[in-house]
Amino acid sequence: MNAALLLLPDFALILLGAALRRWLHLGDHFWTGLEKLVYVVLFPALLFGTLARTHIDFAAAAPLVGTGLTVLLTGALLGLAARPLFGLSPLAFASRFQCAFRYNSYIGLAVAAKLHGAPGVAAMGILVGTMVPVANLMAVGMLARHGETGLVRELARNPLIIATLSGLAYNAAGFTLPEVGQQFFGRLGEASIALGLLSVGAALKLRTDSSQGGSPGAVVYFTAVKLLALPTLAWWLGRALGLSGVYYDSAVLFAALPTATSAYILAVRMGGDGPGVAWLVSVSTVTAMFTLSVWISLLAGIA
Repeated sequence: MNAALLLLPDFALILLGAALRRWLHLGDHFWTGLEKLVYVVLFPALLFGTLARTHIDFAAAAPLVGTGLTVLLTGALLGLAARPLFGLSPLAFASRFQCAFRYNSYIGLAVAAKLHGAPGVAAMGILVGTMVPVANLMAVGMLARHGETGLVRELARNPLIIATLSGLAYNAAGFTLPEVGQQFFGRLGEASIALGLLSVGAALKLRTDSSQGGSPGAVVYFTAVKLLALPTLAWWLGRALGLSGVYYDSAVLFAALPTATSAYILAVRMGGDGPGVAWLVSVSTVTAMFTLSVWISLLAGIA
């Protein structure tokens, strides 16, 4: 199937979310509540359920996790390199810094399911789950230096970190989710994908001004790092580490994901530049509609 057609249903949900916010006039309270529901309940349930019930061969998954970790750290280094280039204030830079490496898990899991079904969800779940603490540590750490919230407090109450650590611990202990538990977390996980994509669309900021968007050069730079430089690194590094099949595809797609809308939530909660991050996340998401299709086509060409 053509890569653009493969992604069309998921990106149609994102565009539907953008349209519903403008057409139904439900108000910011509704969409804020929906995003909070996904972030605090539904998506953590998906992470926990996936990690708890999936057999994880940690030795076989090590190159996959190593590739993901290298991608995140490289994104952070490239983000730091932007600091002297665009004349951003310390708080504006700290807010945008996370856009160089944070990833939209909703899109990642939706695309992985389309490409490889349950094995794809499991592989992407391992990456998404294990990289959550790293991504949040770097993002929160930078904002904590300039914002209003402490690093330890922010990390300790992060629902994605709690769900990831709980799922990995449950798995490592050898426990098996009972059928009722699998269905319960499965239903929540299914809801998280659709509602998550709708909330991504609702959060899109399609118009901005110079005071909110910041330097156009910074927008181009952070978007190019996230959607071009990092997947190129994953493409090369995954091969060098011996990844193949679903693990290789997952590593490249993980690196090619647009910036998470939770970057905006974090920036606002920690007293950062919310409008500037919202614009950057929107540009990244819309651009990824095209770049992800290219990366999937390239992966199909080597399959």
